[in-house]
Amino acid sequence: MSTHVSSSLMEEARDARTTKLKRECEEEDKFVLVYTLLKLRLIRGKSIIFVNSVDRCYRLKLFLEQFGIPSCALNSELPVNSRCHIVNQFNEGLYDIIIASDETALETPTETKDEKTKQKKVRKKDKEYGVSRGIDFQNVSNVINFDFPANVDAYIHRVGRTARADNQGTALSFISVKEMPLLEHCEEELADSHPEEETLFKPFQFRMEEIEGFRYRAKDAMRAVTKVAVREARLKEIKSEILNSQKLKSYFEDNPRDLQLLRHDKSLHTVKTQQHLKNVPDYLVPPTLRHMKSGGRRARTNKQFHKGPTRGEMKYKKRKADPLKSFEYAGLLKKKKKK
Repeated sequence: MSTHVSSSLMEEARDARTTKLKRECEEEDKFVLVYTLLKLRLIRGKSIIFVNSVDRCYRLKLFLEQFGIPSCALNSELPVNSRCHIVNQFNEGLYDIIIASDETALETPTETKDEKTKQKKVRKKDKEYGVSRGIDFQNVSNVINFDFPANVDAYIHRVGRTARADNQGTALSFISVKEMPLLEHCEEELADSHPEEETLFKPFQFRMEEIEGFRYRAKDAMRAVTKVAVREARLKEIKSEILNSQKLKSYFEDNPRDLQLLRHDKSLHTVKTQQHLKNVPDYLVPPTLRHMKSGGRRARTNKQFHKGPTRGEMKYKKRKADPLKSFEYAGLLKKKKKK
């Protein structure tokens, strides 16, 4: 069924300042590709990554953490003030990557009012939350649709987060086989409004065979991010919000035992970080992309200057500290000098 999209939104979608790319890839390839693009700094500037559920939001965040790629998660279950604080941190440059769970886009246009009412009873959604719609993101260079949105309206609003104030922007969409009908529908809707123009979506050219070495690492990280780890990460964030809540401050003052129980609750077992995944060996980087990695290599080299004495220096100092090993016969030194 065709959805009605306003002319102003269509103009926003056709904005020439935003380069719209698409890449057909399945679930595993999505994780491999986003890891490679971010780790090798093939994507520059501040980025918003859109997914279609809160669980996916934390799954991707924990996945990127395995490789030392920091990001923040915008969760619809958190209070409004907390979400605004997260967006402010992103706008101020504390994070360059924000992962947003745009759940409002999951409602299909064909749903009836009765069906929507039932859904609201099963699980309440914050009416004020609609990442692609109302929140003010600043200086966003890239929008990545890790999960393709469910309708045209949601796609346009997502893409509209970049290329603001005469700046250029890029919108990259990952498309699985299941999501192909959504892409085709989106292309048809946009093409109908401007039949004289060429297609909006340009193919994102990238040789996946060149980054097969990254796939094994991505698989290791994906295995570590279990359903339990995702659930625990969500609980950890909610627990932190409760402890820092000003509204509950007076309650905890009157009920100190509840505060102690919450603080000393069982530790949450999230993903254990594998240190070797944070660094990318040179042999994994394709020759065509090695120049992109030079910045990271320089940074690591600089860190090595502050590590202290080398292994050889440590052995030398240890030998000098041993009186038996450091003892030298004077007569032997004289013979060496005569030679």
